[in-house]
Amino acid sequence: MNNHSYWVYIVASGPCGWLYVGMTNDLIRRIGEHKHGQIDGYSRERGTDRLVWYEHHRYVDQAILREKRIKRWLRPWKFALIEETNPHWADLYGDLIASSGRPR
Repeated sequence: MNNHSYWVYIVASGPCGWLYVGMTNDLIRRIGEHKHGQIDGYSRERGTDRLVWYEHHRYVDQAILREKRIKRWLRPWKFALIEETNPHWADLYGDLIASSGRPR
């Protein structure tokens, strides 16, 4: 990931469970924080630690805008977005780590 990488992501508590939509410039670090309960508030309370969807953006303003838009969506729309590429709600974190070459 280069210094022009911004990510919008959705973590879930499980299939069709609680959802958290976020944005970061280091997706692996951020999801690791979710997995270790280091994100205070909603995410930790709801157990949203399963990476189910993410999208790359080159510019931070585009990522922020996309995050804000998705946060306003109805739950069924977010479910449809996830299921377009991840119909079984698999945790994508392991594949992300493996493709990055970074240690777990």
